[in-house]
Amino acid sequence: MSELSVLSSSERQDLIVKHIQKEKRLTIDQICQKFQVSTATARRDLETLVAKGLIQRFHGGAKSLSVAPPELPALQREHEHQSDKRSIGQLAASLIEDGDTVFLGTGTTVLEVARQLHDRQRLTVISNSLLVLNELAKNSDITLIILGGLFRPTELSLVGHITEQALREVRASKAVLGVRGIDIDHGLSNEDLAETMTDRAVLNNSETVILVADSSKCERVATAFLAPVTTIHTFVTDSKTPESFTNALVALGIDVLRTPDTSSN
Repeated sequence: MSELSVLSSSERQDLIVKHIQKEKRLTIDQICQKFQVSTATARRDLETLVAKGLIQRFHGGAKSLSVAPPELPALQREHEHQSDKRSIGQLAASLIEDGDTVFLGTGTTVLEVARQLHDRQRLTVISNSLLVLNELAKNSDITLIILGGLFRPTELSLVGHITEQALREVRASKAVLGVRGIDIDHGLSNEDLAETMTDRAVLNNSETVILVADSSKCERVATAFLAPVTTIHTFVTDSKTPESFTNALVALGIDVLRTPDTSSN
């Protein structure tokens, strides 16, 4: 009998995590062979590790959990994935019609959506983003509702209790939000807890939720949990987002819009 076959479940699970972190993925068959356990035991080990948020499951095995890197200030992020964000902004803006009341959240991808709205008529925009408000303030045809709150300098946004209180007084037909990470199992997540709580209030006060995120945010998990992926109605992303990921969203009843693939141009 080998040493691996007499490990306790916690010891075996620790070794499974270390192996996945090193090799990036591990199948159930490999676990069975390496640790001389049954398929049922291997599956239970993986489910336990998923519940602890240590790994990510896929059919037939598990892979390492991809953690979103620390968030840079908004003005520094504006040039990251700029062409993808611009294309996403154009596509998401096509979902906003004349006469809509829309909430526009924080972040540079949402800012790209705002830049595409100058030709809308009778549009009302609610926002806690100073970047969005500054962009749309030049347009006298757009009614702006500015939410107060605690100033978050890195994001140039307003968050916290006062913002959430103001959100209770308004309703939006559509909300456009960005996130730091989106994952099928771990849902939507952000870097900052106060901003996350404000975004959660937006979700509760909006009829239709449109999430905008480039491929770098997909299958990533950030510090603060916002909501399950099923909270959103439409996901707008770029052509580099894996089809396996978008197909999983579609299977959950979420509309997915991808920007055209321009890599061959």
